[in-house]
Amino acid sequence: MSRHVVVVGSGPAGLGAAAGALRAGARVTLLDAAEDPGGQYHRMPPAAFGAARPGRLHHGWRGFERLRDRVLGHPRCAWWPESAVWSVDRTEQGPPHVHVLRGEADGAGRERHVLRPDGLVLAPGAHDRVLPFPGWELPGVYTAGAAQALAKGERLVVGDPVLIAGSGPFLLPVAASLIEAGATVLEVLEANPAATVARGWAARPWELAAQAGKAGELAGYAGLLARHRVPYRTGRAVIEARGDGRVEEAVTARLHHDWSVVPGTERTVPVDALCVTHGFSPQLELPVAAGCRLRGGAFTDVDDDQRTSVPGVYAAGEITGIAGAPAARTEGLLAGWAAGGGDPGDRAAAALRRRRDRARAFAGRLAAAHPVGAAWPGWLRPDTIVCRCEETDYGTLLHAADGAAAGSARAVRLGTRAGLGPCQARVCGPTVAELLRGRAGGGDPHRRPVAQPIRLGELANPPVDTPDKKESAR
Repeated sequence: MSRHVVVVGSGPAGLGAAAGALRAGARVTLLDAAEDPGGQYHRMPPAAFGAARPGRLHHGWRGFERLRDRVLGHPRCAWWPESAVWSVDRTEQGPPHVHVLRGEADGAGRERHVLRPDGLVLAPGAHDRVLPFPGWELPGVYTAGAAQALAKGERLVVGDPVLIAGSGPFLLPVAASLIEAGATVLEVLEANPAATVARGWAARPWELAAQAGKAGELAGYAGLLARHRVPYRTGRAVIEARGDGRVEEAVTARLHHDWSVVPGTERTVPVDALCVTHGFSPQLELPVAAGCRLRGGAFTDVDDDQRTSVPGVYAAGEITGIAGAPAARTEGLLAGWAAGGGDPGDRAAAALRRRRDRARAFAGRLAAAHPVGAAWPGWLRPDTIVCRCEETDYGTLLHAADGAAAGSARAVRLGTRAGLGPCQARVCGPTVAELLRGRAGGGDPHRRPVAQPIRLGELANPPVDTPDKKESAR
């Protein structure tokens, strides 16, 4: 009997993993909480919209369609949409058991399933990381990823006009998606100075020859911004949002290389919406729950074949490093091939490793060109909200860390409620950990017993038998 591989996530890494495992001869169950595959990168409008050109806002759409159709149409692939993995159980031998809820997230009657795979590939992706600043909790302030998801998935613009700010090349496709969806983009602000960006990208320039596709994508975005007269400014960031009941204006300022504000450079810009991102936070709940070792506390550690430190568990995509969709797809292909029992000495696998290694070099270049400056907490005031769920402000957090809860991050969280709200620290966890560094140690912002919300009634219901049969192709 062929091996059974479960793949969590159907973005570029997950689809690649499913394709790799199928190529190795395995049976595949592909899970995603969304209705359609593609992840954030290839988010598409619902079929009910009847979009004539669903790929209009996407880069590499035809390649995605071919991969999607090949995977979902394969007789050994079971596609489980609207399926959330809420927990994984470690076992004495073999990969963990995978606990899944199937059904609409807001609907009643979701079914519990438990999968016991021979190989597990984790490719859940990443969240936007947004650093707090005064007013970031106002309605009208969006993560850049949310704004892009609405533009791609619903053809909605979050406002008009829009200002986009933060750090990293992701700002460019977000701007492109909003422009194509009909919004006016006032400007795109990269927080790092031009010298930092140039130094990061220009190191070992001969390696850029392997990233010709990225250069073409970048040129496309640059051309679109030029045609729409959208300025791209470096060394400037949004340090405050203001408004009565919703955002009405943004305060921007020039930054030093460490992201401290250059005094006297503040400028106020009227806006209808503000889109912000300062990179990505990998979704590490499942790797941590499975017992996978982390690299630097930020990414899942993997070997040359994408194996984690837990037997039978593989990882691909943003949870191993932020390097873009092509790199995630390559990692997924390699992880799926290995999880499916493919020959490690296969020539195709060797070629994938070389492509993956070039992608990892690209990830290092990306991190060097768009670092988060250490002086960003200087933007904060004592009343700046840090945890939006529990409305914990910066002053309260520091008061607790320097007072009765000194030395214990857990005691600070219990005393201030920071990170204990509905999002369970998915948004504020890394920020709180960074602000407490040196004041209150301990704690892991990625450790959660329950990875996804589950109702008590669903938890009480016994799992249903999981049919070993082909599910709907779409």
